[in-house]
Amino acid sequence: MRLFFDVEGGSLVPDGPAMREKPTLLLLHGGPGFDHSIYKPAFSALSDAAQVVFLDHRGNGRSDPGPRESWNLAQWADDVHVFCETLGIARPIVYGASFGGTVALAYATRHPAHPAKLILVSAEAAGDTHLDRRVALFERFGGPEVGALARRRFLESQGHTDPASVEAWLRLAFPLYTRTRRDPDVAKRAVRSPDVTHWFTRPGGEGHTFDFLSRLSRVQCPTLVLGGDDDPMTPIECQADIAAALPAHLVRFERFAGCGHAVVPDAPERAIALIREFIVR
Repeated sequence: MRLFFDVEGGSLVPDGPAMREKPTLLLLHGGPGFDHSIYKPAFSALSDAAQVVFLDHRGNGRSDPGPRESWNLAQWADDVHVFCETLGIARPIVYGASFGGTVALAYATRHPAHPAKLILVSAEAAGDTHLDRRVALFERFGGPEVGALARRRFLESQGHTDPASVEAWLRLAFPLYTRTRRDPDVAKRAVRSPDVTHWFTRPGGEGHTFDFLSRLSRVQCPTLVLGGDDDPMTPIECQADIAAALPAHLVRFERFAGCGHAVVPDAPERAIALIREFIVR
């Protein structure tokens, strides 16, 4: 299995009479069905504090697809572990936003001694939670038409992934994930893998049934949880659930008022500064 990755910055930097090794920040992208490009160029700013590694999950982006039966959270989690072991990345700081945060939770509960730290942004630890809240937020930001789309997606059809519905969702609902208007080139340059999206979110699929909440007590590393109060896709209640289920002495939970999904697009300076501080402290 070939996994695509890219690297920003060196691992060793001159520090007086010695070479200092920077930590490795491994970025897990959202989706499933997108690629690592969503993190560029914003996360290049962290290359002064860490070696930044961008990874495409199997079946996503430029990575090999593999059989669709391998498109599951256990496999994606194990891929993170094997990827780091193969490249000699010891004690990575693993960052996951949205679906990437769910993969990070699967990885940290299956391999709890492996990561040095976790950063979870707009993540959820269980599928199909707070559905009424999602519908209400989409209707609040997008009006009745988007509210009806959200109601069909979340409350009526368990996925609603036929081509016409997906097109309508991308056109009308996706722009509402964030409060700041997205650069349209972000979506254009992404390598999309719709088959993975359809498989994961199909009726009865793992996108609806996964639940790590009872296992989060296994996490052994410091964990930063970030969420936007105005996130309609993974409401702040999802991040509050994660923070409450993690070991209390390890978790730091930061809410971003007026921010939507993934936080960084709406509050880049505050979010990147907070992530940098967590990396280096």
